[in-house]
Amino acid sequence: MRAAGGVVVRDGQVLVVHRPRYDDWSLPKGKLEHGETWEDAALREVHEETGVECRLLRELDDDHYTDRKGRSKRVRWWLMEALSANSRDADHEVDEVRWIPLAEAAQLLSYDHDRALVEGVRDA
Repeated sequence: MRAAGGVVVRDGQVLVVHRPRYDDWSLPKGKLEHGETWEDAALREVHEETGVECRLLRELDDDHYTDRKGRSKRVRWWLMEALSANSRDADHEVDEVRWIPLAEAAQLLSYDHDRALVEGVRDA
């Protein structure tokens, strides 16, 4: 399975999402659609999950893991700059979107790789 997502930053903060299905806090990401590029998928998924329009700044470390259904998954990540404010209403997939200080992200994010991505951006 292939997915793409973004570490969206502005003014020392990072954009995170809460997914009620998993009761987790994560960075916005999602699966590629047929014929879609990794970059386009990352931008689309961030916008769908957060309502924030972005532009890509640079690619970050990708992630490989086995998902909850036992499938091999690769996620490619990009550092992104927010170009608009959040304009998204909650739905079944994401019920909360938050801007949090980069320094506080490690306490909230549920996954080690997400925490490592944010730490790398914060230390850069």
